[in-house]
Amino acid sequence: MEKKRILFVSQEIMPFLPKSELSNTARKLPQGIQDSGKEIRVFTPKFGSINERRHQLHEVIRLSGMNLIIDDNDHPLIIKVASIPTARMQVYFIDNEEFFKRKNTVTEEDGTYYKDNDERSMFFCRGVLETVKKLGWKPDVIHCHGWMASLMPLYIKKSYNKDPHFADTKVVVNLYNNNFDTPWDTRFSEKLAFEGFSSDVIEGVKDPSYYNILSTVVKFADGVTVGSEKLDESSQKVFDDATCLKLSYLPEENQVKGFSEFFDKVIEEEILIS
Repeated sequence: MEKKRILFVSQEIMPFLPKSELSNTARKLPQGIQDSGKEIRVFTPKFGSINERRHQLHEVIRLSGMNLIIDDNDHPLIIKVASIPTARMQVYFIDNEEFFKRKNTVTEEDGTYYKDNDERSMFFCRGVLETVKKLGWKPDVIHCHGWMASLMPLYIKKSYNKDPHFADTKVVVNLYNNNFDTPWDTRFSEKLAFEGFSSDVIEGVKDPSYYNILSTVVKFADGVTVGSEKLDESSQKVFDDATCLKLSYLPEENQVKGFSEFFDKVIEEEILIS
């Protein structure tokens, strides 16, 4: 029997960024899922704070060189890769000098969120999908960690939905207590419209708050899981209101078995979203 394929797309991963609830889960869960018999790929942004020399990142020339258009502007896509030897796991990094070569990950020095986080998220999600296509690797499930990866259900269900490479791909959003309190750019819905997204997507994010974005993307997800023992109020409401398959928080020692079984259930579920 062919191994099921799980694509992990995460905002943070240890040891490339400091330990957090998100980066720890995104490091250990893929390894456990791989050890349980599934095939995996792992993607994360190449933030400027990641030390390339220490972690031995190198560019994958055959995957780099594409340009992605975001809001009518060209942005070169660079792909790098590094290994976690203790986990027998490779991590792919989505890089772009304009979006990711900054000292911090998602905020300025004073803690204010970068004004282009919406475009960074769009570039990251599209960069992952285009790279996976180049790899010729068809995921059964995409598991999204952190709001930087949260737009993936929209792209799979509404933008790449006619692409045969992703015809059977399901998307699961893993919610964390890591919301942002500053809405994205007021033009976010216009940027989605430029990419051809329909009104049922755009209407929900005309006010691009964390809650509005998450509650909209979850409408197009095949599953919602929980990565934080206690979610913030907005994330908890998104989870409670979701009508797709759901998996509540599991302690770390139970996560591999619980998530692996949940992925199987999601794969077997009929696709109801058109």
